[in-house]
Amino acid sequence: MTLAQQGGSADRQPVVEAVLRWFIDYGLPIAITFGVAAIIWFVLGRIISRVTTNAVRRAAKDRPMSIRNAEHTAELSEVLMTQRREQRAKALGQLLRSIMAFTVFGVAILIALTEMGINIAPLMASAGVVGVALGFGAQTLVKDFLSGIFLVIEDQYGPGDFVDLGAATGTIEEVTLRVTRLRDLSGVVWYVRNGEILRVGNRSQGWTMAIVDVPVAYNEDLERVRRIIEDVGERMAADSRYDAMLYAPPGYGGVESVTGDAVFIRVFAKAAPDQQMSAARAVREELKAAFDAAGVKVPVLARSVVPGMPGSAPPSAPPA
Repeated sequence: MTLAQQGGSADRQPVVEAVLRWFIDYGLPIAITFGVAAIIWFVLGRIISRVTTNAVRRAAKDRPMSIRNAEHTAELSEVLMTQRREQRAKALGQLLRSIMAFTVFGVAILIALTEMGINIAPLMASAGVVGVALGFGAQTLVKDFLSGIFLVIEDQYGPGDFVDLGAATGTIEEVTLRVTRLRDLSGVVWYVRNGEILRVGNRSQGWTMAIVDVPVAYNEDLERVRRIIEDVGERMAADSRYDAMLYAPPGYGGVESVTGDAVFIRVFAKAAPDQQMSAARAVREELKAAFDAAGVKVPVLARSVVPGMPGSAPPSAPPA
């Protein structure tokens, strides 16, 4: 070996020793810290997943009956809200996993800085001062985050729900901690800050009521009309085509109003939240067919005609 090679080996030896010393003093504790953090994250994640799965399974097991078998409003609400609890358990599990990952690895980073000999006390004090300053300057952002957390925890709404948020009404597409994105009936996408949501009208939780007002002739036998409507309700309840649409058979609601030539009968049915209009149309079609078969007369109601509107009769010529 030449003198130059011996000199190069001698120069590299202190570097290798310094690297080994740094790894033993700092690298190994840091690696162990993040390894323990990864193990804790994995174990807690499995526990949260297990708890979430058990909650979903228990909610499904505790469901007292199927939707179509629930006759009373309280029973129907219990069935539907049990299904809602399954979705809520999954959402809460996802939120807990995010919070747990942030907490575990945040603590691991602080421990790693301590192992490297960095005094984190001034850093924490500075972070506190910066946090106070940001708190005053970003109160709206903090308000949005806190509101988003409570929206998820309380399950006020979720993706796919049709809601009225005051500022906009439509179908929820995404819920984040800061904003809620929804699309209204005309296709416009709205971004609503969670901190600005003061009230929520959720039309997708539980069930909705499909209401149909049907006119019959003034001299029709109302008891006969009631029996026909009840027969229609029984047939629709037994028809599998309406399983996903109707939660209860259409029922006779009574006389809603009376005019000189017609009596308006109200028919109502508990329907799926997103099937209110479809259920009302189906009830009208079945009632129309049943009335035709039974010979029930439906009066021709007089409508005011505005000259010049489409479908209006042309104005008559003035007399000569």
